[in-house]
Amino acid sequence: MRIDWPALERELRRLLPPRAVVAARQELLAYDCDGLTLHRHQPPLVVLPETTRQVSDVLALCHRQGVPFVARGSGTGLSGGAVAETEALVVATSRMRRVLELDLPNRRVVVQPGVINSWVTRAVAGDGFYYAPDPSSQVACSIGGNVAENSGGVHCLKYGVTSNHVLGLEVVLPDGTVTTLGSDLDETPELDLRGAFIGSEGTLGIATAITLRLLQAPQSVAVLLADFTAMEAAGEAVRLVTAAGVMPAGMEMMDRLTIEAVDDYFGYDEYPRDAAAVLLIELDGQQREVAAAVELATGLCRQAGARQVRQAWDADERAQLWKGRKSAISALGRRFPSYYLQDGVVPRSALPRVLAAIERLSERYGLPVANVFHAGDGNLHPLILYRAGEPGIGARVQELGAEILRLCVEAGGSITGEHGVGSDKRCYLDWMFSPADLATMQLVRRAFDPEGRANPGKIFPTPRTCAESARRVAVLEAQGVKLPAEAVVV
Repeated sequence: MRIDWPALERELRRLLPPRAVVAARQELLAYDCDGLTLHRHQPPLVVLPETTRQVSDVLALCHRQGVPFVARGSGTGLSGGAVAETEALVVATSRMRRVLELDLPNRRVVVQPGVINSWVTRAVAGDGFYYAPDPSSQVACSIGGNVAENSGGVHCLKYGVTSNHVLGLEVVLPDGTVTTLGSDLDETPELDLRGAFIGSEGTLGIATAITLRLLQAPQSVAVLLADFTAMEAAGEAVRLVTAAGVMPAGMEMMDRLTIEAVDDYFGYDEYPRDAAAVLLIELDGQQREVAAAVELATGLCRQAGARQVRQAWDADERAQLWKGRKSAISALGRRFPSYYLQDGVVPRSALPRVLAAIERLSERYGLPVANVFHAGDGNLHPLILYRAGEPGIGARVQELGAEILRLCVEAGGSITGEHGVGSDKRCYLDWMFSPADLATMQLVRRAFDPEGRANPGKIFPTPRTCAESARRVAVLEAQGVKLPAEAVVV
């Protein structure tokens, strides 16, 4: 069905406040990609609602007129998930930035989806609380986007990802209906659908109010910085520390290319420039418990081959050690104007051999790959660095990215840890799941969105977007394997 966009624009302007509809071509350019700039599609219209009622009115209108829509937060995502690939209305929640309720006695806060991640901790830190999920983009990413991707961060090793800290959700379904998933309580009798919605990447509806769990700040925190002459030794330190029963709040690793970039572009010299890798380990809890863990982890790092292990207890010194990790991506971006950031997961025991294999792939493709990642849970973030404009570079970069993800799957891991599938990885989803598995996921999606208008074309491989996946389905059908219709939906 052909959409009459000028008529839809007039309807939307009647529903929404002034300046809440973006239609000018030059203004729409700001919405043609997310943090993954390899995927660009300019939407025909963008709306900027401020309330649940406005979101409901917009989606009800889309439902009546058969208009697809794409939810968008801050646009910091890295899988192309918030991009309108087909002609679809973009519903941007960036103006929904209110803290709706703060309930410190019950350790919870209710926020709109456009609230920035770091604002939550900033609002409650003075009272001794914080919000645990802390993606690297936490000063820019929104809570709504975190819910869509089930984001993690440095501290997810100990404290889990977004789904572990969401008590309840107010959700607008694709037909405009407003409903609630979960509640303010930890345990409720109804069917708990939060797990289906969180991480669904905007394919089930739009969250318009999120109840978050707050944690009390730990009594004591220490950070270790260990440097190594080989990546394999740093990987061995990760294995030894976790095998010993130490539970760090976070374990982050950076390679030499990243260390050099941080030094070159920010004058940051806390990390030894000649190190092949550095490992940051944060430990928190009761003071006596942390002191014992620090000594044990320090000894294990030295056993693995660390040249030196620095301990930081003071808040300012800890922040200084973390500063290099927090600025790593931007430093690499200055050194290489273009990069493709991947997101795969491997078992911790496989880290050394997977990192070595990535290095070999880097040499074969002639493209530098920087490694800065969550070592504690094996969540790799290899950055493929390149210079745009070179003939065929986009395809080459994506091919290398695919090979890295295949390495992760073959090692017993996953094609994504926290960035989501979106459009970037949908053609690789069947490396992990059978057609029947994918069909079951589609059944859940259709229960929320029977018409398939919420973020169409994302997550699932289809014949239109993934020829290889289509061929696999055709082969299975030729062999007499009966597949549900949802397995081959376009």
